[in-house]
Amino acid sequence: MRARTPVEPGVAHIWRRTLTSRGRIQVDSLAGEVGWDRKRLWSRFRSQLGISPKRAIRLVRFDHAAHLLATGHTAAGVAAECGYADQSHLHREVKAFTGLTPSVVAVAPWLAIDDVAWPTSSPTRNPATAVQYIPKRR
Repeated sequence: MRARTPVEPGVAHIWRRTLTSRGRIQVDSLAGEVGWDRKRLWSRFRSQLGISPKRAIRLVRFDHAAHLLATGHTAAGVAAECGYADQSHLHREVKAFTGLTPSVVAVAPWLAIDDVAWPTSSPTRNPATAVQYIPKRR
């Protein structure tokens, strides 16, 4: 196997925060947490993960919303819980990611994937050995 370049601690921190917030966080807030400006955050995140931090936030929020829809929550309730402006905002996001409506996504077979392949939380980690990112003071 090829040796992989380790993910930069600041980028790893931003990804963990994106997951733990379930996509309910702003890019500017994340940039502030690691002591970077928005442009630096976008550049480093995109170079290491292949997508922008905003796209990652949207995908994580959509994932949470789709799973709530699959468990029988109403679209209006899911929109409110997941931080969408309103139900139509949720509808547009679901349509943009899947080409389907929220009601069709709610019964989609791909939401029935087991917890090993599709964990409900961040990847399994031992919290006792987790390294917390602390930004350097300028």
